[in-house]
Amino acid sequence: MKKVALTVAVLALGLAACQDNAADNAASTVNTIETEANADTAAAANSVDNALDATANAVDNAVVTDNEVANATANNAM
Repeated sequence: MKKVALTVAVLALGLAACQDNAADNAASTVNTIETEANADTAAAANSVDNALDATANAVDNAVVTDNEVANATANNAM
């Protein structure tokens, strides 16, 4: 009788392990897609920030160069 009970228990555990995980797999897929989308959005935002910083630096450098040219011109005029 113990062998029959043990066999039934093992079969029950085996069937329980074979349950359908489709819902969990679908939720995992959604989470993965959302995580990747967030990472792509963050990367795009960083690229825009970097481009804006580079533009601001170029403008600042142009102003500095313009001031240096004006100072050199004034010094040469003396």
